Amino acid sequence: MTTVTPDQTMSSEVDNTEYRSLWVDVWTQFRKHKGAMAGIAILGAIILIVMVGPLIYTVDPGFLDITATNQGPSLAHPLGTDNLGRDMLAQVMAGGRISLAVGITAMFISLTLGVSIGISAGYFPLFDGPLMRLTDLFFSLPVLPLLLVITLLFRDVLRTAFGPERGIFLLIVSVIGATSWMQTARVVRGEVLAVKEQEFVTAATSIGTRPFRIIVRHIFPNVLSPVMVAAALGIASAIITESALSFLGLGFPSDFPTWGRLLFDGKDFIALTPTRVLWPGMAISLTVLCVNFIGDGLRDALDPRLRGR
Repeated sequence: MTTVTPDQTMSSEVDNTEYRSLWVDVWTQFRKHKGAMAGIAILGAIILIVMVGPLIYTVDPGFLDITATNQGPSLAHPLGTDNLGRDMLAQVMAGGRISLAVGITAMFISLTLGVSIGISAGYFPLFDGPLMRLTDLFFSLPVLPLLLVITLLFRDVLRTAFGPERGIFLLIVSVIGATSWMQTARVVRGEVLAVKEQEFVTAATSIGTRPFRIIVRHIFPNVLSPVMVAAALGIASAIITESALSFLGLGFPSDFPTWGRLLFDGKDFIALTPTRVLWPGMAISLTVLCVNFIGDGLRDALDPRLRGR
């Protein structure tokens, strides 16, 4: 008869235990958030339509057909036409690419500034006071009037230097990114203040590890959770801000459609063809709603207290 020792029993239980990594746990928790999963599905469909749609629906968004102005949805024009006879479906797809590009690019600028300032303020006590006072200063500024003033001051200069489309794109993403990093900086600073007191950071400091290496190897990976949530929500915020600027007539030119610009161009014809503002408005609302749901799902999935349930 074979005798099974306690050590062998424990070893067998360990071997039979399924290995679970951090990201597997995060994905498992994320899938439980129905709103986030629906947001991924709808946002994926929107991205697929605006990226692949023009390859299938090959109508030129800038083509003028004065014989088909202000028409409603039809087989020839599924979303109708504008006052110049341009196809609305083609314009919504073209505008979606620009709006999503603005949102993603501005988010990266905002995230880079916020994470850099937050880590510097949290890890280096010498920089904490000045950087946080700078953050408070930016928080106190009225963002929309500031955006309007900067756009009016530098729009013509950048259009002359880089062209009408590229210049406006660089101006808008830079302005949005430079005025939306403050919340990220505060959240990251708070996380860094907590992480840098942990034993592994103290041990790395005691053996002479350089601060830059500690930040890259130990600090940044442990503050990645709020950064990912801020990235998701930053895209939605940037799209809303760009749409507001374009709706006020200070965004892209009329021949360079974005969803906000389409709203601005269609507001004068809302009584005649209300679908002109319905489609870009729905695109903005759905995109922002989906991104917000995804951000909520990431926040719940990255919370260790919820993952343990």
